[in-house]
Amino acid sequence: MSKFDLSALEAFVRTIPQHYKGPGGAVAVLKDGKVVLRHAWGFADLAARKAMTPETRMPICSVSKQFTCAVLLDSVGEPEVLDDALARYLDKFAEKRPSVRDLCNNQSGLRDYWALTVLCGADPEGVFMPEQAQSLLRRLKTTHFAPGTHYSYCNGNFRILADLIEQHTGRTLIELLSERIFQPAGMKTAELIPDTALFDECIGYEGDTVRGFLPAVNRLHWMGDAGICASLDDMIAWEQFIDATRDDENGIYRRLSGPQTFSDGAAAPYGLGLKFEETGGKRLTGHGGALRGWRSQRWHCADERLSAIALFNFEGGASDVAFKLMNIALGVSTSEPVRVEADAAWFGSWLDHETGLVLSLEDAGRGRMKARFGTGPEMMDVVGENEARSSMTTIRRDGDTIHLAREDENLSLTMQRLQGAAKQDVAGRYRSDELEADLLIVNEGGAFYGAFEGFLGKSDMYSLYEAGPDVWLLPVQRSMDAPSPGEWKLVFHRDAKGEITGMTVGCWLARHVDYRRIQE
Repeated sequence: MSKFDLSALEAFVRTIPQHYKGPGGAVAVLKDGKVVLRHAWGFADLAARKAMTPETRMPICSVSKQFTCAVLLDSVGEPEVLDDALARYLDKFAEKRPSVRDLCNNQSGLRDYWALTVLCGADPEGVFMPEQAQSLLRRLKTTHFAPGTHYSYCNGNFRILADLIEQHTGRTLIELLSERIFQPAGMKTAELIPDTALFDECIGYEGDTVRGFLPAVNRLHWMGDAGICASLDDMIAWEQFIDATRDDENGIYRRLSGPQTFSDGAAAPYGLGLKFEETGGKRLTGHGGALRGWRSQRWHCADERLSAIALFNFEGGASDVAFKLMNIALGVSTSEPVRVEADAAWFGSWLDHETGLVLSLEDAGRGRMKARFGTGPEMMDVVGENEARSSMTTIRRDGDTIHLAREDENLSLTMQRLQGAAKQDVAGRYRSDELEADLLIVNEGGAFYGAFEGFLGKSDMYSLYEAGPDVWLLPVQRSMDAPSPGEWKLVFHRDAKGEITGMTVGCWLARHVDYRRIQE
């Protein structure tokens, strides 16, 4: 590592309010267990004119996952201890069940339960109770890939972990986190508050400088996957605890942050509630968090005893800021790749028949393309006539075929160009037997709309857009969790007579959900 440049960090922090516009936030950088930068700006509550401070608590959302796994290791033991309990939990499974370690490493193949709430008719601002979470998770019978073979982010993995931990110990996760993690780490005000509606110390905001900022309404109950509220100072204490226990082979963070693999032996990008990343040849461990109105991110570099934290009470780039803080602290310079102009042959939609996932590409100018594949748009650099890359994805084009690779996910897809128009006979009612939920599609004046119905209610109508023969896209931009699932891909199936018999519905978070047509 080059010489630590505090002035460069301070200069970058001064620019954050201008480049990441929103109500407020807080950031910190630690080196060798000591705070070298601690800063808050803006407001925790715009209406009350309550300033943001390092002591202001905010929901850290999915950053909570590592703490759930820490409680697992500290109060239960290795994940395998709970495998029999998981088999009883997922008792409706018709195929191989994932292991508890698969859950911890986001390799379970279970579809994300927040994405599935959309298919079950949930209101984005509706109430979601613990018994509804269990009802949804315990009805699952299938995975969208064989457990242990790929990576797919799944909040339900950690919700199940929380239930299993409480059953095994006979104690609440609230108690266990306080006793086993927060108190030893000196996280004085950190607390698990499962009901998001109960937290009102700081306001999270939706919107931007164009639409304005409005308080986000969240009324869901979550635990294990999220739910912890903590201040910047609490998170600083966590980083200091990590550094203080760095040489203890049985230290909780050393146990959490060790390397993990897929079933084929390939290195995995995630383990025990932590994401693994690399910058400047240095290994990072950390996690981000999101809910409507909130964003958070922390990174730790054990080799350099360096940590960066960013907490925002708006939907801004906390992950971007934390990564930039880490790069500046490490002295890592970034450079733009050499790009070539994107050939128009790239643009359009491409389907992988096995997963039902669709890649949509459009020109973004100056040798870049905007890709829609996962939960949000990716900007891809066109680095050759037939190759483009983002930080997550590499695609290579061969005529009407694209080979897509996401190395971190152990995922390789062969996607075919969608050409031609979609038939206009898709209206009807479709049923998912696994979810006990319906998808209603209607034609209203020549425009198609879809609505989800299930045990959580009936959704609004959403517009459908054709992507190609028997492939339609249904964008959902707001859901109970954040980010939303994005575009649902609807791939219709026909019999020998050409009549629609059903379809698969999916997105990156929840792929290949089978529906059968029950009514035209």
